[in-house]
Amino acid sequence: MESNWKHKDDKLTRTFEFEDFVNAFGFMSKVALLAEKQEHHPNWSNVYNEVTIELTSHDAGNKVTEKDHRLANAIDALLK
Repeated sequence: MESNWKHKDDKLTRTFEFEDFVNAFGFMSKVALLAEKQEHHPNWSNVYNEVTIELTSHDAGNKVTEKDHRLANAIDALLK
């Protein structure tokens, strides 16, 4: 499993913290482009400088699949 991602309620979940809202929103924009390219869209929320992402495969009965791990790895790569 990816570092910093946790399995919770049949989801991969992680909260990211940024300097401010603008940086958090910029990160979400980058994730949106990745998700669209992979045709796999996260459940997420943003409160000021924090972005919480939950990944699960709706087409697999809301279970964690390889698609979730692939997107999680791509999201992590954005931060390197």
